[in-house]
Amino acid sequence: MAGFKGQAENSIDGKGRMPVPAKMRRALDPAAKETFVATRGLEQCVFLYPLNTWEEIETEMGRLNQFDPQARAFVRTINMWAEELALDGQGRVALPKSLVEFAGLQPGGRAQVIGAFDRIEVWDPAVFEAHLNDQTESYESLAERVMGGI
Repeated sequence: MAGFKGQAENSIDGKGRMPVPAKMRRALDPAAKETFVATRGLEQCVFLYPLNTWEEIETEMGRLNQFDPQARAFVRTINMWAEELALDGQGRVALPKSLVEFAGLQPGGRAQVIGAFDRIEVWDPAVFEAHLNDQTESYESLAERVMGGI
C-alpha cells in the first residue's frame, strides 16, 4: 500500500473535527477500517496512525523491556495520549481536545496536514513554519546523512 504523502491546509471546526484530505483517505489501507489512532507527536503536532499500523506499533512496544524505566516512560506517554478516531461520513476525524491543545491548534482555525509515509501529522500552521525555520541542517545535507548509507 502506498504511504501518506503531500500536504494540505484544512480547517478545524469548533468541535475539533478536521477533514482528512481525500488523497490521504485514498491511501488508507482497508485493514485500517477507516480508523486512525491519534497520539502526541514527537514534535508539537498530532500523529494520526491508521489502526492497522498502530497495531504493528503496539506489537513492537510489547517487545520492549518493561523493566527499563525509559521504555516504560515511552510506552506510558504514547499510550496515555492515544485515542481511536473513526472517519465520519464526511471524511473527518474528531481530534481529542487534549491533543488539539498540545499541538497549539485552534478550534475554528486552520491545520497543516502532512503525509509522513506511515502516518499523517497535524500541525498548527505557525508552529510548523517555526519548526521548518528552526532546522539548522539543509535538506540536502540531511538527505545525504540519513539516506546516504542505504
